[in-house]
Amino acid sequence: MRELGFNRFQNDRRCLLLVSCAWPFVAKAQAPVRIKIAAASNLKFVLADLMGLYKQQTGVEVDVNFGASGNLARQILQGLPVEQFISADEERVAELAKAGRTVDAGQRYAQGRLALVVPQNSALPLMQGVQATVKAMKPGDKFAIANPALAPYGLAAQQVLQRTGAGPLGTQQLVLGENIGQATQFVATGAAQAGITALALATAPELTASLRFVPLPEALHAPLHQRMVLLQGAGSAARDWHRFLLSPAAQAVWVRHGYGLPQ
Repeated sequence: MRELGFNRFQNDRRCLLLVSCAWPFVAKAQAPVRIKIAAASNLKFVLADLMGLYKQQTGVEVDVNFGASGNLARQILQGLPVEQFISADEERVAELAKAGRTVDAGQRYAQGRLALVVPQNSALPLMQGVQATVKAMKPGDKFAIANPALAPYGLAAQQVLQRTGAGPLGTQQLVLGENIGQATQFVATGAAQAGITALALATAPELTASLRFVPLPEALHAPLHQRMVLLQGAGSAARDWHRFLLSPAAQAVWVRHGYGLPQ
């Protein structure tokens, strides 16, 4: 009987040891996988939908550092710890590739579009286009775009102003946002009386109560080829997410948010 009791004690002890040894591995396996990325500000709302869809399918969470593409590229060169860069243009990706920070030249994922916007209660002739809207503005009114030196959408907006004959605008009238999101907020809050922003932001449900908009013809500016790239050291989870953004399911979300398919 004593021997039987001792053997049972030894078996119970082994079970406890196995459970205690296995526990850290069980806890680790249950921890959510997270990916850190950097993305252009025009992607705020479309990425929210894409990240939600991806998390629902895989359980993987994506943490995003939003900003102007130029600022983000500079931060990545300075050591910003992200695995993927989703730019609003191709030039910034090319800069990182040339510096040896990427795994390849990246892939186009969408075609950007612009919109002319005014506050919801504005009396400006929005539907008549950029030139008519600018001409109807009062001397103290402001027109908002993203900083062309930092944001591709700002550079495209500058081209629209020039090609429509509405610009160049004086420094007293033109107000520059650090990124396209900030430029859009200038108009949504009434700090600026009109502006040019990403169509994807103008159509976002979060802003429809604050803004009215009209899409702008793509012929008024150089194509906004948007490119993304994986950075050196990107893990398997980031690579899977990258592939997802190019999938038919993701493309449907891009289109729903006002983007064109990559060309």
